[in-house]
Amino acid sequence: MTRGQAILLGLAVTLVGGAGYWGFQASGLDGFSSGIAASGLLMLLVLGWTSSYLFRVVTGRMTYMQQRKRYRQRYEAETTEALEARFAALSPEEQQRLLEEIGQGEPEGSTP
Repeated sequence: MTRGQAILLGLAVTLVGGAGYWGFQASGLDGFSSGIAASGLLMLLVLGWTSSYLFRVVTGRMTYMQQRKRYRQRYEAETTEALEARFAALSPEEQQRLLEEIGQGEPEGSTP
């Protein structure tokens, strides 16, 4: 969330509180009771938002975690492609020597 979005969110919450106050007054509550009811409404909204945030934190569905997961998948795919291309460019003897060094045996598609 950017700083501008946070300011707009704060303004929206303030407007919702004011609208709630005037709405409760229009429904017949006096000024003091309207203030308490509007405050209660805002408290429920803030608690709901906070609980949804905590749920996203616990389940790992936060924006940062999702971005990191997508980045990691793309990075691994590109790295794998580059390594496979470099391996394919090697001669069969070099491929066999490399596979023996890492303990993999024979390369795929080769005949002994």
